[in-house]
Amino acid sequence: MRIVVDLNRCQGYAQCVFLAHEVFRLSGEETLTYDPNPDDARRLQVERAAAACPVQAILIDRLEGAQPRSVTS
Repeated sequence: MRIVVDLNRCQGYAQCVFLAHEVFRLSGEETLTYDPNPDDARRLQVERAAAACPVQAILIDRLEGAQPRSVTS
């Protein structure tokens, strides 16, 4: 998976840090840093973090060649 954060849109609310601290980090007061290609095992955490972003600054994309995730009932 690939993550892109629009840092111009990001306001430093840090909801993503609380929900996926292995992927998103705050450096200093309000500077967000992140792993742009986290392990797919963290997908659910990252999806929740993106959904919780008040300004919708986080975009998630599947990398080329990645296996589709199976959904079970």
